[in-house]
Amino acid sequence: MPKELIFPAKNTFQLADCQDIPLAPNEIRGATLCTLVSQGTELAWAAGDDFPIRPGYAAVFRVDEIGADVTGISTGDIRFCMGAHRSTQTYDPRFTLPVPDGMAPELAVIARLMGVSMPTLMTTEARAGDKVIIAGAGPVGLLAAQNFRIAGYDVAVAEPDATRHAQATQMGISRTFAAMPHDDPSYAKKVAIVVDCSGHEASILDACNIVRQGGEVVLVGVPWRAMTDILAHEILNSVFFNFVHLRSGWEWRLPITGRGFVWEELLEGYNNVAHSIMDGFEKAFVWLDSGLIDISNLMTIRSPADPSALYDEIRTRQITTPFIALDWTKDD
Repeated sequence: MPKELIFPAKNTFQLADCQDIPLAPNEIRGATLCTLVSQGTELAWAAGDDFPIRPGYAAVFRVDEIGADVTGISTGDIRFCMGAHRSTQTYDPRFTLPVPDGMAPELAVIARLMGVSMPTLMTTEARAGDKVIIAGAGPVGLLAAQNFRIAGYDVAVAEPDATRHAQATQMGISRTFAAMPHDDPSYAKKVAIVVDCSGHEASILDACNIVRQGGEVVLVGVPWRAMTDILAHEILNSVFFNFVHLRSGWEWRLPITGRGFVWEELLEGYNNVAHSIMDGFEKAFVWLDSGLIDISNLMTIRSPADPSALYDEIRTRQITTPFIALDWTKDD
């Protein structure tokens, strides 16, 4: 019988039996090889009030069943999807992607975290060579730094935590700061964009004070709770007088897929977008497959068998690696 991770109540974590519904003609299904843990998001969900929750962020699975209307996919194919923590995945193949040959499943799921900041990269007014600061070097921030670095920007990371600071350096970011470098004349009022991945209001204020006139501050990190007693007026004052473009880094501002205009399918809708969420994942796969991102020694891989122990280790920061994956091929 299939298994899934479930949060049945506040800060309660279980591996439970589940069932697969009959396969639709436009779907594929298969055994999960690996899923990605989104640490901050999943702990925030577990501390909330709306249960049960079936968490999950990304999955890689092997195609075992193919619906009657599906073409171009074979059994045995390895595919990526935004799937939950469960032992099987059932998906419309439009919302899956083939994993490059030879790519480890635990590396492939990293594309999902890269996708969080990809819409910011796709929509920014900053151009290659401009100065970019990533504020916060958690999993999303580390990969945002990689996205902008690969795209040709002059990237620095601001992160007060010594461990995360070192991890940014390990991943090839040569300029790292423990705090926003306001006193550095090469950065003060010369930064084109700050991508905040911390969700911390003090970081937002710092960002608004360091960008150039007309620069961007993009809010990617989730402000789960108030961290300081900073007044909104302080941020508004900086935005107004420095002409800051303060905007959301909402990852879903782009459509999941692009669709062009077709007369015969007019009622199906179209968007004619240059970029999409799935397009961002495809870019991530190219960069990962090219070896442009090195996560050596930065991932912990666990079995899903004891989720209570796993999430307790995450909550108490016993796991220090920024990336955590579950191996569903393990029995214990």
